[in-house]
Amino acid sequence: MRFISDASHKRVPCYRVLDEDGEPMKHTNHVQVSKEMAVRMYSEMVTLQTMDSIFYEVQRQGRISFYLTSMGEEAVNIASAAALSSDDIILPQYREPGVLLWRGFTLQQFAHQLFGNTNDFGKGRQMPIHYGSNNHNYFTVSSPIATQLPQAVGAAYSLKMDGKSACAVTFCGDGGTSEGDFHAGMNFAAVMEAPVIFICRNNGWAISTPVEEQFRSDGIVVKGQAYGIWSIRVDGNDALAVYSAVHTAREIAIKEQRPVLIEALSYRVGHHSTSDDSTKYRPIDEIEYWKMERNPVNRFKKWVERNGWWSDKDELELRSSVRKQLMQAIQVAEKAQKPPLEDMFTDVYDKLSSNLEEQERELRKVIEKHPKDYPSDVPL
Repeated sequence: MRFISDASHKRVPCYRVLDEDGEPMKHTNHVQVSKEMAVRMYSEMVTLQTMDSIFYEVQRQGRISFYLTSMGEEAVNIASAAALSSDDIILPQYREPGVLLWRGFTLQQFAHQLFGNTNDFGKGRQMPIHYGSNNHNYFTVSSPIATQLPQAVGAAYSLKMDGKSACAVTFCGDGGTSEGDFHAGMNFAAVMEAPVIFICRNNGWAISTPVEEQFRSDGIVVKGQAYGIWSIRVDGNDALAVYSAVHTAREIAIKEQRPVLIEALSYRVGHHSTSDDSTKYRPIDEIEYWKMERNPVNRFKKWVERNGWWSDKDELELRSSVRKQLMQAIQVAEKAQKPPLEDMFTDVYDKLSSNLEEQERELRKVIEKHPKDYPSDVPL
């Protein structure tokens, strides 16, 4: 009689292409990236970084109600998006706006959503950062953790039934792997042999819960093996490694019609959201170390510069241009009209139901009675 031990004595290795100084690692293979692709990847990483910085300050000024950054995880966002096809379906968690940015969602469209105006695709019904776009095959962000994972498997199986040369890609954080939907989704994908890629951003923290208190296994990558899913652990701060892993995972998912799990090791440099102060549960020195010494944007920049594809002039022009675009987008979005009150009740049923009609009448009566308690910029 022999029991399988609780853990292997040897940790699963982490796939890397670039070291911390942006130098290629010895004896490692990777998918080649052209100059055009590399420059675009770096440019989008800078754009995402700048976007986060400015929108975060806009929230702190009280001009929008909520925001959440991807600081420290720019490589996971942009490199994964670059490795996919526009036909692939994305089911995000909430820290993947870079995927939508890569697919062509404009800075103006981001601003419209954050301010919840009439130009917002969601008509102001969602919290800020809950982006979504049918045109970009990007499902709308939903706050409940991990609910998108089994849904992604269903979407992937649909692609399989239709014979499409595409896959579904879904994201979650390390905390999401403690949800039942993670395990249901993984088993569902394995049994149905669905072409879906699970990308887990293991950034060390599920709000204030560190990974040490989240699970006792060797991270997330080993969970894939338990369900019969091909898996890989990758350095999530290494853009080339992420690109190579996702590019190869996509080929496996589509050609072999099977799911793949990618654990991307990273670090959440920003607070969980604008509702959080992470200095209450982790050292400031730790945050600064990852922000300065392990920055994925700087790391990729060093590699691009060494190839002679980027200069200080390019850097200055890019950052200046992105900042100007963002400031202009914010001004336009802030001045745009808010959706009318009736939009709270439409788009659920083809014909408004009697109970919704009653709710709308009651709301209008309350607003009429207490007009000062409701925003004056919402058309009635």
